[in-house]
Amino acid sequence: QVQLVESGGGLVQPGGSLRISCAVSGRTAITYAMGWFRQAAGKEREFVAGIAWSSGFTRYADSVKGRFTISRDNGKNTVFLQMNSLKPEDTAVYFCAAKPTSPVTAATFTYNYWGQGTQVTVSS
Repeated sequence: QVQLVESGGGLVQPGGSLRISCAVSGRTAITYAMGWFRQAAGKEREFVAGIAWSSGFTRYADSVKGRFTISRDNGKNTVFLQMNSLKPEDTAVYFCAAKPTSPVTAATFTYNYWGQGTQVTVSS
């Protein structure tokens, strides 16, 4: 199995930055790609960004392109999401997820391992 633990969430002012992390443990070799998703109160969970472990290929939701950057540290089995120019509408619980096969997709159902989430609140 694969275990995912997110960290780094918190309260940040609009226009600020925050970096959240996802530590991956267990049978990491069975994961092809990682994704970050978010779920705001009363809304559906949505894709934010994804990255392939081996190639580093990345994919982003249109709403975060140019503001968020996903990266990975293969040696530490950790994935990061650097969030800049944050907006109040970025407020949500952020989840990391792992999928066993290519490609890097935005579809929630293709990811079969999920973390517990970390709260990100953007407010003045």
